[in-house]
Amino acid sequence: MTGPDELPQTVARTADQLGMHAPAPAMLLELTALVGWLNGVAHEATERGRRPFRANPAWDAALGSVGFTLYNLADQTGIDLTDAIARHVRHLRAAAPAPQPDDGGWPFTESR
Repeated sequence: MTGPDELPQTVARTADQLGMHAPAPAMLLELTALVGWLNGVAHEATERGRRPFRANPAWDAALGSVGFTLYNLADQTGIDLTDAIARHVRHLRAAAPAPQPDDGGWPFTESR
């Protein structure tokens, strides 16, 4: 098993070994198709939204393909995906509204 710190390098080596290089637009198109597959798996697993979603082996495989392709796209375009995600998390946290105290929905609290 590969640790999270080794994952980008493992994806890059595997893509190199398998000749999975392509221009970014082509890789983005592949990523879009894989997200469509992921959506289809969820659609089927929920019987078209009639049942709650539960992850299953098909979901695991589809999500793994999406993740691999995303890491490969990042590598092929010179992006450190781990760093890019960390920056995005910091951005989200900085942009989030300050937490408000929970009054439990009590109807007689003062208006804010």
